[in-house]
Amino acid sequence: MKNYMVSAHTDIGTTKTKNQDSLYVHTFDTASGKIVFAIICDGVGGLSGGELASAAVVNAFTDWAETELPLLGAAPIEDHLIRARWENIIGTQNRDIMNYGKQQGLPSGPGTTVTALLLTDCRYFIVNVGDSRVYEIFDGITQLTEDQTLVAQEVRLGNMTEEQAKFAPQRNVLLQCVGASGDVTPDMFFGVTKQDAVYMLCSDGFRHEITPEEIWNCLNPEILTSEDVMDANVKYLIDVNKQRLEKDNISVVLIRSY
Repeated sequence: MKNYMVSAHTDIGTTKTKNQDSLYVHTFDTASGKIVFAIICDGVGGLSGGELASAAVVNAFTDWAETELPLLGAAPIEDHLIRARWENIIGTQNRDIMNYGKQQGLPSGPGTTVTALLLTDCRYFIVNVGDSRVYEIFDGITQLTEDQTLVAQEVRLGNMTEEQAKFAPQRNVLLQCVGASGDVTPDMFFGVTKQDAVYMLCSDGFRHEITPEEIWNCLNPEILTSEDVMDANVKYLIDVNKQRLEKDNISVVLIRSY
C-alpha cells in the first residue's frame, strides 16, 4: 500500500491586487488504502470575479471529496464513474457561475480553470479545463494534461512549434473555462500511479519563468524526502519566479508517493 506526503502553496505574485487561485489537497483513509485528492483552480484574470469562480469550483469538489471519498469500499474505483461525477460537478458549476455573472450584471463574468487529481494505490484520475497542469516527476518530467489554449491547439495541429508557442501573443488565450463558456468539455486522463513518484499540480504562473531542469533539480523524488523539504523547495521556486518578474498568481500542489 502506498503512503503520501503532500505540500501546497499559493502566492499572489508581484503585481496582482488579488490572488485568484484556489486550491485544496487532502489524504483520505479508505477501505482500499490511502488516497489523495488535489485540485487547483486559476480564476481568469480578465474576467470580473475570477477569485469567486475558482473558490466556488474548489468548494464543490471539496464537498464531493469529503463526502464520498471516505466511503469508498475495497472495490477499485472505475474510470467511468469518476468521469460522470466530475463532469456533472463541472457542468453544474459552469451553469451556476454563469447565472451569478448575469445576476450581477458582469459584462464578462467570472471564469476559472480547473485541474483535479485523484491518486489511489494503483490508478490516477485527472480532469482538466484550461491551462493549469498536472505533471508526473519520476525518471523525468511528464506533463499528464493537455492545455486547452489556442496556441496548444495550434501546436497539436502542426501549425506552430513549441518554441513559437512560448512567445506567441495569444499564448494565454483559453479555448474554454468554467463559468464563461456556454458548454464546457473537460479532458479526462487516467493512468497507473507510480511508487516513489512526485505528482505536481500548478497554475500557469508557476511554470513560465523557470526551466524544466530547475523543476527537476528541486522536485525530483530523490530530493523530496520529507514534507519540510517539499515546502522549502516549492517556496524557493516560487521566489525564483517572482525574482524573474512573473506577473501572475502562483500556485503549486505536490504529492510524493512512497
